[in-house]
Amino acid sequence: MYDEAMVAPMRAEVTTLGVKECRTPEDVDAELKDFQGTALVFVNSVCGCAAGGARPGLALALQHGKKPDKLLTVFAGQDREATQRARDYFVGYPPTSPQIGLLKDGRIVAMMQRHDIEGRMPIEIANRLVALFEENC
Repeated sequence: MYDEAMVAPMRAEVTTLGVKECRTPEDVDAELKDFQGTALVFVNSVCGCAAGGARPGLALALQHGKKPDKLLTVFAGQDREATQRARDYFVGYPPTSPQIGLLKDGRIVAMMQRHDIEGRMPIEIANRLVALFEENC
């Protein structure tokens, strides 16, 4: 488990974008269970690819006009139970950190795994997310 003081700025980097943080399994279910519409779930992490690619890429993508109805985040390595519950909605995908899932009417329709993020520039990640938003939202 990471120290809360260490991860607070990493959490804030996402929540200041208007992404709602889920810290418990109950928080995740309150947002996703029986939800009709599109929801992005960002699995945040302390790793370098989250810092250098995923979080900045998300920030760029959210400047686009078309976005999911809900924007949610959990923090791997900190809020483990909430992260696991979010991943329960990612049927068919193994857990990675970071990870970005797009759900529509409660079902996963697109996923960006660590291997889709690692080594990519933020603009590449943003372009992929924007394409997913255009296709699904």
